[in-house]
Amino acid sequence: MSKAPMSKAIVTPSSTYEEKHVADPATDSGSSSLADKAEEATSPPSSSNNLPKDEVTKIDHFAHLPPEEAAVLHAQIDIPTAKVTFFRLYRYATKADVALLLVGVFAAIVSGALFPCMTIIFGSLTQTFTNYFVYNGSSDTFQHDIDRFASYIVYLGIGEVVFSVIATGVFIDRGEALTARLRAHYLEAVLRQNVAFFDKLGSGEVTSRITGDTNLIQEGISQKVSLIVSGISTFIAAFVVGFIKSWKLTFILMSVVVAIVGTMGFLSKFMAKYGTLSLEGYSVGGSLAEEVFSSIRNVQAFGIQERLAHEYDKYLVITRVWAFRQGRTLGIMIGTLWFYVFCDYALAFWQGSRFVVSNTVGLSSIVSVLMSLLIGAFQLGQMAPHARSIASALTAAAKIYSTIDRVPVIDSASEEGEILSNIKGDIELKSVKFIYPSRPDVTILEDMNLKIPAGKTVALVGSSGSGKSTIIGLVERFYAPISGLLTLDGHDVTKLNTRWLRQNISLVSQEPTLFACSVYENVVHGLIGTEFESADDEKKRELVVAACEQANAWSFIQTLPEGLDTNVGERGFLMSGGQKQRIAIARAIVSNPKILLLDEATSALDTKSEGIVQEALDRASKDRTTIVIAHRLSTIKDADQIVVMSKGKIIEQGTHNELLDLGGMYSELVEAQQIKKLQKNNSEDDSNATPIEVDDHGLVVQEDTNILDLTKLKTQQSISSNLAQPLALDQVKYSTYALVKTFFGLNKEEHKYIYIGAAFAFINGCGYPVLAVLFAKCIQAFEVTSDEFPQMRHNINLYSGLFFMMAIIEGIAQMACVGILAYASQALVRKIRYQSFRQILRQDVAFFDLTENTTGALTGMLSKDAQNVDGLSGATSGQIINSGVTLIVSFILSVSVNWRLALVCAACVPLLLACGFLRIWLVTDIEQKNRKAYSHSAAFACEATAAIRTVASLTRESEVFAAYTVELYGQVKRSRNGNIRASVLYGLAQGIIFFILSLGFWYGGTLLKTKTIGLTQFFITFMSMIFGSQSAGTIFSFAPDMGKAKQSAQSIRALLDRQPVIDSWSEDGLVPESVEGHIEFKNVHFRYPTRIEVPVLRGLDLVVQPGQYVALVGASGCGKSTTISLIESFYLPLHGSILLDGHNINDLNINAYRSHVALVQQEPVLYAGSIKYNIALGSLKEVTDEEIYEAAREANIHDFIMSLPDGYDTFCGNKGTLLSGGQKQRVAIARALIRQPKILLLDEATSALDSESERVVQMAIDKAAKGRTTIAVAHRLSTIQNADVIYVFENGKILESGTHQELLANRSKYYELVQLQALERQ
Repeated sequence: MSKAPMSKAIVTPSSTYEEKHVADPATDSGSSSLADKAEEATSPPSSSNNLPKDEVTKIDHFAHLPPEEAAVLHAQIDIPTAKVTFFRLYRYATKADVALLLVGVFAAIVSGALFPCMTIIFGSLTQTFTNYFVYNGSSDTFQHDIDRFASYIVYLGIGEVVFSVIATGVFIDRGEALTARLRAHYLEAVLRQNVAFFDKLGSGEVTSRITGDTNLIQEGISQKVSLIVSGISTFIAAFVVGFIKSWKLTFILMSVVVAIVGTMGFLSKFMAKYGTLSLEGYSVGGSLAEEVFSSIRNVQAFGIQERLAHEYDKYLVITRVWAFRQGRTLGIMIGTLWFYVFCDYALAFWQGSRFVVSNTVGLSSIVSVLMSLLIGAFQLGQMAPHARSIASALTAAAKIYSTIDRVPVIDSASEEGEILSNIKGDIELKSVKFIYPSRPDVTILEDMNLKIPAGKTVALVGSSGSGKSTIIGLVERFYAPISGLLTLDGHDVTKLNTRWLRQNISLVSQEPTLFACSVYENVVHGLIGTEFESADDEKKRELVVAACEQANAWSFIQTLPEGLDTNVGERGFLMSGGQKQRIAIARAIVSNPKILLLDEATSALDTKSEGIVQEALDRASKDRTTIVIAHRLSTIKDADQIVVMSKGKIIEQGTHNELLDLGGMYSELVEAQQIKKLQKNNSEDDSNATPIEVDDHGLVVQEDTNILDLTKLKTQQSISSNLAQPLALDQVKYSTYALVKTFFGLNKEEHKYIYIGAAFAFINGCGYPVLAVLFAKCIQAFEVTSDEFPQMRHNINLYSGLFFMMAIIEGIAQMACVGILAYASQALVRKIRYQSFRQILRQDVAFFDLTENTTGALTGMLSKDAQNVDGLSGATSGQIINSGVTLIVSFILSVSVNWRLALVCAACVPLLLACGFLRIWLVTDIEQKNRKAYSHSAAFACEATAAIRTVASLTRESEVFAAYTVELYGQVKRSRNGNIRASVLYGLAQGIIFFILSLGFWYGGTLLKTKTIGLTQFFITFMSMIFGSQSAGTIFSFAPDMGKAKQSAQSIRALLDRQPVIDSWSEDGLVPESVEGHIEFKNVHFRYPTRIEVPVLRGLDLVVQPGQYVALVGASGCGKSTTISLIESFYLPLHGSILLDGHNINDLNINAYRSHVALVQQEPVLYAGSIKYNIALGSLKEVTDEEIYEAAREANIHDFIMSLPDGYDTFCGNKGTLLSGGQKQRVAIARALIRQPKILLLDEATSALDSESERVVQMAIDKAAKGRTTIAVAHRLSTIQNADVIYVFENGKILESGTHQELLANRSKYYELVQLQALERQ
C-alpha cells in the first residue's frame, strides 16, 4: 500500500460554541456535503448506505467475493426496508385496544362535529335577526328564539365536554400503552439479532431510537390523532351542514378540498424524506455520544472533550440541515393551506351574493354554509403542527420497524433447530474459511482444520489477530463461517438450536462484562437455561456461593458492604478488573457447563488469584471440553493440547513439553515470558527491600473485613468535608421565566430571525379578527331588501376582493413564520445538544459514578430533551404566538366595538385559562415522573445492547425483555390517573368555549332587542369571541408539548448550571513551566464517592523519582488502579496529598497537568473512526501522518496496519470491536506515545497482548520510558522485572518495595508471586 501524503490528521475545535461556525440559511443548502463527509469519516465500509438510495449510491463491498460467499456476509448484515403506513403505527394494538381506539375515534368525530352543528343555530339566528330588524318582527318571539338557541349551544357544550374527555383520555392512555409495547418489541428484536448486526449499530443508536424515536411515535399515535380526527370531523361536518343547507354553494366551495389534499399529498413526501435524513444523522451522533460517555476516563485523561464535541457537532449539522428543510416544507404547506382557505371565503361570499340575488338560496342557508366553512377551515389550519407529529412518527417508525421485521440469519429467539439429548463435547472445524462482514477485504481463517476432543482442554496461542477469538465466536455462533463446517459431536452447528447450544456453553471473555445489579444477580445469570433456573432462592444462593469460592471471589465479596447483594455499578465499574473477572468466572462455572470457553479469562487477575482460579478452572475443565485462549503461557502449560496459530492457520500443536522440544514458535514465546531468577551473588546485605512481617494467613490475599475502621479523627471529618456528592440533575427548580430566558439567550444569534418570525406570526394572528370585521360587514350587506341588491352585490364584490388580498397576506405570512421559526428552532436544538454534550464531558468522573447518570440515561437525555424543546418551537411556537395574538386582538376589537358584550364574555375566559394552566401543570408533573422511569429503562436497554455478546452467550434475551417490559408497563399504569385528570381538564376547556358563546348569544340578543347595539357590532363582537375562545383552546391543546418542554428545559438548565469539583474548563491553578516527573503520595486515604463505606487506600506512602520506571503489583482490589486514577486526578483524595515536583496536584491547572500525563488502560478504548483518527486523538497538537506512523512503529502495530487494505484509514468499529484485543491495545499505546508525555501510566497495558507482541511492545515501552516517569500496574510479572522500583500493595498500603532481584532476595510476597508464574518444563 502506498504511503499517504503528509497531512493534518485532526481538527481542534475552538473552545467556545459562539466562535464556531453556525450555519445560516445561506450556507445550509450546501451542508449536505458535510453529511457525506461525516458519513465517510465515521462509517465502516458496510454502512455507507445509511442514507436513502437517492442520497448515496449503494456500493457492494462484497463484489470481489464469489457470489455464495458474498451471500453469507450479506445475510448477516442486510436490513430490510420497512414500509410504514399510518395504520401500521398501531401494529401492536390488541382487539381490546382497537375497540377502545374506535370508541376514542367515535368520540373525537362527535366532538369535532359539534362546532359545525352550532352554525345551523347561528344561521337560524341570522334569519331571526332579519325578521326582527328588516321585517319588524315581535320582540317576544325574538327573545324566545334567542333563549332557545342559547340553550341549544349549552347542550352542545355539555356534549363537547363528555366526548372530548373520552377521545383525549383514550388516545393518551392507549398511545402510552402501545408505545411501551413498541419499545419492548424493539428491544426484543434488537436482542435477537446476530452479532454482525451490532458491528455497525452502536448501543447509543439503540438508546436514541428507544427514547427519541419511540417518543416521536407516541406523539403521532396519541392525543395528536384525536385532535386531527376531531379537526377532520369538523371540516367534513362543516361540508355536510353546507350540503344540507345549500348543495350548490357547498359543491362550488369543495374545490378547496381538492387543492388542499393535492398540495398536502405532494409536500408530505418531502417532509417524510427530510425527516428520515434528519433522524438518520442524529442516530449516528447518538452512538458517538454513547461511546464517549462510556469511556469518560479515557476522554478526560487525554483532554479530548472539545475534539469529540466537534465530531458530535458534525452530526448535529446534518440533523439541523434536514430538519430545517422539513420545517421549511411544512411552512410552504401551511401557507398554501391558508391561501386556499381565504380564497374560499372570497369565493363563498361572491357566489353567495349571486345566489341571494337570484333567490336560489336563502340568507339563513348562506350564513350557515359560510360559518361552517369558516369554523371547518379554522380547525383544519390548527391541525398542521399535529400533522407534523404524524409525519415524524411515520419517519421514526420506518427505522424501528425495519429492525423489528429483520429475521437474523443466526436467530437466538428461534425454536427451530435440533436439540441433542446428550452432549459429549467433540468440536471440529473442517476446512473453515471466515471473513468478518464489517471487514470483507481481510480473510481471518483460511482452510482451518482443528479437532477438539470431548473432555479435553485445548489452548490456542499466537499473535493478536491470528484468529483465536474468532474460533470462539464461531463456536458460540456469533458469526457464520464463509465456507467449511463446524461440528459438535458430528452435528453441523448451523442445524442445532442456537439458544440451546449457547446454554450448554459458558464463555468468559477478555473484557468481562457485568450488569448494573448485585454480585448475586450477575452470577445467577449463569443459571439461565439450566435445571436450576427456576430453583428457590436458597438453592441458587448455595450454588452462587460455591461458584464464587471456586473462582476465588468469595473472600473479597465478604468484605463488600452488602456482601453478595452489593451492586457492582454500570459495567461493573465499582469493582476492580480482577474482581470483575472473578465474578465473570463464577458466572461461567455456576451452571457446570458441557463446554467452557475461556478467552483470556485470567488476564486481569493478580498472580495469586490467578493461581487459585486457574486451579479452579483446571478442576472445572475435568471431563468437559475446554477451549482456552491465553497470552500468559503459565496458565495453559497443563493443557492437553496447545495449538499455535498465526495469520489464521495452525503452525504447530502439542503439549507444553512437546512444543518446547520442537524449539519452534511456542518455544520462542515461552522464552519471551521467562522471569529472571534470583542472582546468587546478590547478598541480603545489599538489599534495599523494605522489611516486612509476613502474616500467617497463607498465600491467599484477604481484603480487610473491618471495612469501617479508618483513622476516624482525621479521615471521618475529611469524608464529610471533602467528598462533595454531585447533585442529581433534577433537584434544582427554575421558574418558567428563567427557563425561557436561558433558551432565548442560547438562541441569541437567531434573535433577528425569531423577531421576524414572531412579526409574521403576529400578522397571522391579526387575520381572524380582521376576518370577523369583514364577515360582519358581509352579513350586514346581506341584510337588505330586494330593491337594494345591486348595492349589496357591489359591497360583497369589494369584500371578496379584500378576502383575496387577505389570502395572499396570510399565505405569505404563514410560510415565512413557520420557515423562519423552524430555522431558529433547529439552531436552538443543535446548540442545546452541543452545549449539553460539552457540559456532560466537563463533569468529573464522580458524576458518572452516580446511578442516575448511566451512559444510557445520559444518551437518552441528550436525544429526548432537545427533541421535547423542539416540539414546542418552530411551527408550534408560531401557532401559539398566532393564537395568543388572535385571543388578545379579538378581545381588544370586541371591547372597542361593544364593551358590554365583550366584558361579559371575557369574564368567563379566566375559567378557560384556569383549566388550560391546570392541565399544563398536571402534564408537567406526569412528564417528570415518566422521565425518571423511562431514563432508567433506557439505561437498562443501552446496557444490554452494549454487552450484546455477553447477553447472547448467557441467553439473557428473554430475561432482559421480561424485566424491561415489567418496568415499562408499571409506568403506564402509574401514569393513567394523571392522564385521566388531564383529559378532564382539556374537555372542560373545550366545553367552556361553547358556554361562553351561549352567554354571548343570549346577552347579545338581549342588547339587540333593546336596540343598545346594532347588528354589525354584534357580529364583529360575536365572531371575535368565537375566534378568540377557539384560539385559547388551541393554545392549551399544546399542553402536553408545553409540559414535556418545561420538564426537559429544567433538566437542560440544571445540567448547564452544574459546576464539577474537578473542572476541566477551569483556568485556575498553577501552570508548571517544566515537569520533571517526581511523584509522591503522602499518607493518602481514599474511598469512592459512591461506596463511602469501603476504604480503598489506607495511608498510602509512595515515591517515584523523575525518569524512574515504577511497577505496582498486588492482589485485585488492593488499590493499584485507584492509585493511577488519583495520579490522573479523576478524584480528590479524602486525606493526605499527592505531589508533582513538590506541588500538590490539586493546586495545579487540571488541563496543564494532564497534558504531561498519558494513560493506557486495562480495557483499551477506541472510537468509531479510522485507526489514524484514534491515534491522533492522543496528541495535544495537530500531527502529521509521519508522526502517527512513528508512534505506531513504537507500539509495534505499523506493519499490521499497513497490511490492511485501507491502511491507516481502516475503520475500527463501534468501541473498536473490529480489531482484536491485542490490536486495540497497541493502537491505545500508540495514542499514548504520540502525546510525548512526561509521565506514562500503564494500567495492565500489555495484558491483552500475545507473547511476541508483548515482548516488542515492552521493548517499545522500555524505550519510551527513558527520560520520563513511568508507572505500570501489572499482573504478568515478566513485564515489570526490569522496573527500577516495584511496589507490592496489600490492603491499600505498601507491603514491600525494591527491585526485582531485591524482592526475590526478600523471599516474601513478591517471591511467592514469581514462583506461581514460572514456566519451566513440567
